[in-house]
This record gives sequence, C-alpha cells and structure tokens, in this order.
Amino acid sequence: MPSAQPSEPTIASLRDTSGDGSGDSLARYWTFYRAVADAQLTRWLPRRPSRVLDVSGGHGHSAAQAAAAGHAVLEVRDPERARRTGPGDPAPGPTAGTVPLIGDSGTLSYLADASLDAVIAENRVLSRHLATEATIGEVARVLRPGGRVLLCVDSLTLGMALLAERNYWAHLSDVPSAEVVLVPWPDGTITRSFSSHQLRELLAEAGLEVEWIKPRTVLSPSMVEHVLTESPRALPRLVRTELNAHQTDESLGIHLLASARKPR
Repeated sequence: MPSAQPSEPTIASLRDTSGDGSGDSLARYWTFYRAVADAQLTRWLPRRPSRVLDVSGGHGHSAAQAAAAGHAVLEVRDPERARRTGPGDPAPGPTAGTVPLIGDSGTLSYLADASLDAVIAENRVLSRHLATEATIGEVARVLRPGGRVLLCVDSLTLGMALLAERNYWAHLSDVPSAEVVLVPWPDGTITRSFSSHQLRELLAEAGLEVEWIKPRTVLSPSMVEHVLTESPRALPRLVRTELNAHQTDESLGIHLLASARKPR
C-alpha cells in the first residue's frame, strides 16, 4: 500500500538545512532544495568566462559551481568562520578553482570599483548582515556596468512563522507597518526577513535594476517528501517542475531569490 502523505513540516524542520535525516529534518526536501539551487545558479551564471565574487559565507558550493563553469571566482570567507566551524559545516579549506579572500563579506572595501562581472550572495548571507543596505551598496559599487548580482534572503513568510513559533505576538502585529523586520532565532542569532516589495526597494535604492524576484521553491516540503519517498528517481522531474512553475505570488516560500543588474 502507498504510504500516507506526511503532514506539513514544522518550522523547526525548515530551520534545519542539514538534511541528515536526524530529528524531524526533511532530508529529501533539502536534497531537492539544493538541486533546485544548483539549477537556478547554472541558469543565471554568465555564458562567457567572467570575474565572479562569491560572498555566500565560505561554504564553497556556489563558488565551486561557478569555477567549474569556467569563471574566475573570488570567494570571500569571514575571518571568524575561517577560524571555526559549527555542526554540519565543512572544515575550512580552499575551494577547487577559486581564489579565497579572508575578509568581511559585508564591507568590500578591499575590492576596487567596477572590478567584477557578477556577485553571488547565496546561503541567506544578506539576511545575516542586518545593515543590508550598506552591503548591497558595496555590491553595486564593485560591479561593473552591466554586471549582475544573484542573492537569496529569508522571506517575510519565514520571519513571521518564526515570530509566531516563539509567541512574539506583539512583534507580529508590528510587521505590516515595519520597514525592517528583524527576527530572533532560538540559537540567539538575529536575521532580517524581506517581503518582495522590501527587497525590490532595497536593490533599487542601491542603483540596481531588478530583473526578477521569486521564491526559491514553490513546491511544498510535504509534497516533495511524499513524491520522493514513493519514487526517489523523480528528483530530476521535480526540479524541472519547480524551474518551470508559474509563480503568481512572489512572497511564497521560506526564501526569496532575486537577480539584479547594474545599469550600463
């Protein structure tokens, strides 16, 4: 008999991106999520060999993917992260085909103006830089005219769910009128969540032209878990479905993905 469809995941399971199958971690969903992220980056990367900056936090995956596609990649690694790793983090070390830079990914003062063709800010790095305006301003400064940035941030949907999970009802009531939404996490960290409108304004104020904003994924975790439990070989089909999905609500999903260009 086919297995019953799993219930919708908890916020705790969506916070755990390790995908190692422990606790209520959604291992199959995160496998799907990473496959979608890889496919989205492949579609987005420049077609010609380019100079690319990766400020995604030293995880190395997006930097390695860009290098494998033939680009010259500078990978910024935070000094604190270079000295230590946390649970599930890879040991620090060089990423194949990239040039490591030890520095603050929020302030790119060590890079010249208009020196890069593309910037990748994956892994929700801009949600962890609470002064996101300053970081985006630096990204715009180092991009050459016509250069592009790909970024991933926490969505307002995720931020509100986290606030509700921790019974921050007063904070939730302020969200509709708030210009900046800061979210405390159970581990003591604070991140910044964005609606598609807020993200669009952030990029425009930095002088960047928004190409598109969309959820990283629109297929629900419970549906993905159900399909991949029944048919593990369905992963490529699910990824194609996600990439071709007609997205009518930019605010759906736990993370937002955006692409913007610096005017020529």
